[in-house]
Amino acid sequence: MHRPIFFVSDGTGITAETIGHSVLTQFDGIEFDTVRIPFVDDEEKAHGAAARIRNVFTVSGIRPIVVNTVVDPVLTEILATCGALMLDVFAPFIAPLEHELGTKRSPRVGKAHGLTDFAEYESRINATNYALTHDDGIDVNYADADVILVGVSRVGKTPTCLYMALHYGVKAANYPLTEEDLEKLELPKRLVPFRKRLYGLSIEAQRLAQVREARKPGSRYAKIEQCRHELSEADKLFRRENIPVQNTTHTSIEEIASKILAQLGIEKHMF
Repeated sequence: MHRPIFFVSDGTGITAETIGHSVLTQFDGIEFDTVRIPFVDDEEKAHGAAARIRNVFTVSGIRPIVVNTVVDPVLTEILATCGALMLDVFAPFIAPLEHELGTKRSPRVGKAHGLTDFAEYESRINATNYALTHDDGIDVNYADADVILVGVSRVGKTPTCLYMALHYGVKAANYPLTEEDLEKLELPKRLVPFRKRLYGLSIEAQRLAQVREARKPGSRYAKIEQCRHELSEADKLFRRENIPVQNTTHTSIEEIASKILAQLGIEKHMF
């Protein structure tokens, strides 16, 4: 069963898409065809978006679902003419908050992702640069690292580091365990001083083989036997050194990052 889903926003659409995806994962057995329509910030664009959604309804005969974060009620009314099920993300919160705070909202477009704090923005940029320069052991000066992800090649260290940098301003480095490291079965000397900041990532061997095969087809590096061996040795190292570890096979980057921050006691809020 396919169901058309539209994430409509007067800004980037990131909020609508993030919340929408989180809710949709609760429903099994349905394939959602998702479309994001950002920057619907005037009546002409609202009419255009409504027409587009209405056309999908007419052609498919299946009622679309709209996850809406447009703040202007006039534009929301226009969007509602499309005939879709309208899910307004902000609506349930506005009235109770206005009552509790004793003031009316100031509906301005783009507030959720606006540059409201230069210091926070600078923190994210610095953290992102740090993650890039400390990727795959390029720079091994880990003195300023908040966290150092450890694992064999292609378990998801780099994207997780970049996510934590971009969204939390966390200085995250990563160290790829080499065959030499795994043969010694001891923590590399350069990591020893930072033991409390280490966090291990693992993955199922079959998935690792698929990822590596896409990167280096037909190589020994991508063989399932090699993947199993490396993962087994890495797991022994993690247990021996008492390093917390997380399997990334069926987990989103968002969840991986949140678990890492929680387990290491790093209290940073999402920007």
